[in-house]
Amino acid sequence: MGIVGVFYMIPSMIGYGLSSGMQILMSRRAGEGDKEMLSKILTNGVMFTLFFALALMVVSLLFAPIIFGLSLKNIPHIILSINFIYIRVWGLPFLFLTQLFNAFFISLSKSKYIIWGSVATTITNIIFDYLLVLGHGGFPKMGLQGAAIASVIAEIVYFITMVGIFYFQKMHWEYPLRFYTDFSIEICKKTIRIALPLIVQFMFSIGGWEVFFIFIEHLGNKELAASQILRNTFGIVGMVTWAFAATCSTMVSNVIGQGRQDEVIGLIKKIAKISFIVTLILNGTLLIFARQFLSIYTADTALVDFALPSLRVIVIATVLMSFSSVTFNGVVGTGKTMVNLIMEVTCVCTYLLYCYFVIEKWKSPLYLCWGSEFVYWFSLIIVSTLYLKSGRWKNKHI
Repeated sequence: MGIVGVFYMIPSMIGYGLSSGMQILMSRRAGEGDKEMLSKILTNGVMFTLFFALALMVVSLLFAPIIFGLSLKNIPHIILSINFIYIRVWGLPFLFLTQLFNAFFISLSKSKYIIWGSVATTITNIIFDYLLVLGHGGFPKMGLQGAAIASVIAEIVYFITMVGIFYFQKMHWEYPLRFYTDFSIEICKKTIRIALPLIVQFMFSIGGWEVFFIFIEHLGNKELAASQILRNTFGIVGMVTWAFAATCSTMVSNVIGQGRQDEVIGLIKKIAKISFIVTLILNGTLLIFARQFLSIYTADTALVDFALPSLRVIVIATVLMSFSSVTFNGVVGTGKTMVNLIMEVTCVCTYLLYCYFVIEKWKSPLYLCWGSEFVYWFSLIIVSTLYLKSGRWKNKHI
């Protein structure tokens, strides 16, 4: 699950990169008060993201067996991974469109609507996991494949919820979707110009994490099982930072759209400070109740003891992440996405070098393997800070 979950994140983060590019454009238009152009960007975005999602479905179905077959050593792992991804990719069109509508709401500073979609998809996922994974309520016991089906159903529910909010709030009157008249090649080109570096950036970033899990699989089942639990832990803590990071990107773009470039650095510092404080509180709680938290995922006390040192490493690394992610997304908000790509490639290459030697070559203890997060986030904060201080991002028109 750890390996295939990260693999699915690659196409999903491509969609996130596409929607992030459009979010920058929509936030800039929102800052300028140009509702007509914002509506056109959203309309083009719906058609564009749908095309991307269908293309990625085909690519995933064709290449997943090859990638898993070449990289994994355990045959049952290969079979389970292929069967999972063959079901899971059917959720991509709904996921991409949901990400786009989320970007739209965020660009208008109406992120509160996203909560309803998140609640709906979470409840749906839990219910269908219970029914399909474990085989309750007369449903067959499907295990990992049941989890894939549950996730696809949850993504459909998320999409329906977000579109429902868009129409229920009568936002289609203010921002009409005209699919037959508003398609613009020029907007598509601009979207690609902004989004493509972000797409490649996210592919590179998540691809690095996929390599990390492949290396961990080579260490053994115990390391892989512990890392799957730790991945979820990282995700829970990381969600706080990613939320602030997405907010930072939007607010920076909006402020620049209002012609207030001089306020950008101060804004990033304020958001980074809030992100740090919230992350610190969450991490402190995690450290105090570390054993109890890990026990939620497994009843194997030996596995909990094995994962504890790595959990402490992750908790400390996410404190650094609370600054790095926000600062990096401040650069994203300026519209200099090619600069973001160069930064990401540099940091991920450094990260992969660490992973190759520490995990693959030296077979180090698991807590040292997860020390790779320090390498990545430290590199990212350095390059992001230096670029923002240089002032080269100013006067960028998008």
